[in-house]
Amino acid sequence: MTLTDERKPSEEEAANPELERGAERREAWRGFLHAVPAYAYLIVFFVLPLVIVFVFSFASRGRTGRPLLEDWNVDGWARLTDPLVRTIVGRSLLVAVMNTVFCLVIGYAFAYWIATRRKQSTRTLLLILVLIPFWSNFLVRTYAWRMLLDSDGYITQLGEFTGLWGRTLFTLPAVFLGLLYGYLPFMVLPLYAAIERIDWSLVEAGRDLYASGVKAFLRITLPLSRPGIIAGSILVFVPSLGAYVTPDILGGAKTTLLGNFIVTQFGAARNWPFGSALSGAILIVMLLATILYFRTGGRTV
Repeated sequence: MTLTDERKPSEEEAANPELERGAERREAWRGFLHAVPAYAYLIVFFVLPLVIVFVFSFASRGRTGRPLLEDWNVDGWARLTDPLVRTIVGRSLLVAVMNTVFCLVIGYAFAYWIATRRKQSTRTLLLILVLIPFWSNFLVRTYAWRMLLDSDGYITQLGEFTGLWGRTLFTLPAVFLGLLYGYLPFMVLPLYAAIERIDWSLVEAGRDLYASGVKAFLRITLPLSRPGIIAGSILVFVPSLGAYVTPDILGGAKTTLLGNFIVTQFGAARNWPFGSALSGAILIVMLLATILYFRTGGRTV
């Protein structure tokens, strides 16, 4: 044996539990060292900002609007029950739920159609068409909708010509239309991933047992696509609830939603504790939605 030859462990050493546990600990430590940069990035740019938000939510507001950390209280959280806040939260929940439902209905039909196409090239082309909006900035796309909905926009002119609608800019339907356009791909993609994995022989077996097409869909296809439904609903509902850009550009001051209200608290109102409490409440909703997603089979998507 030369000096460069590595010593191979004997069968007794290889079967030794202590040596195996030591090797596992060394491997785990090596993996942890490799992941330190990622952990540091998450802590600095995600964990610390969240901690700061929650700390400021318990501060008090000074005369100049400066948050005072010396006087800790829960006034910011108590204001979440004010009538104005309840109105804005109710309006935001209504818009978020409606957007989620419409995205689910439209997105499921489109994802089902894509997943059941026979040619892979056709599926790829349709998926590219779904992803094309992501190639441009969300703010630019929202401003494009503002031009279409303005008094001299094509959509408004079409409505006035047919007599079906008038100028819809700075209204709640305009906000809803912008959110539907912006978040529909977030529903289509997870639904396609879930439907595409379905074993269609189960559907054929159901049809062989004299199940109608509707019954086979409700009893087989729909339950098997549930992970995609849950994932897509969360991906649409959570950002719709705290949306800021779309309501600000298409809705104006008359359709204030939670995102706009939070920005007002940090800006014009200079009430950082209350704004932090509102942000913390949305973060809690996001956390609960994520927990629900993983507890209901989201790992299979």
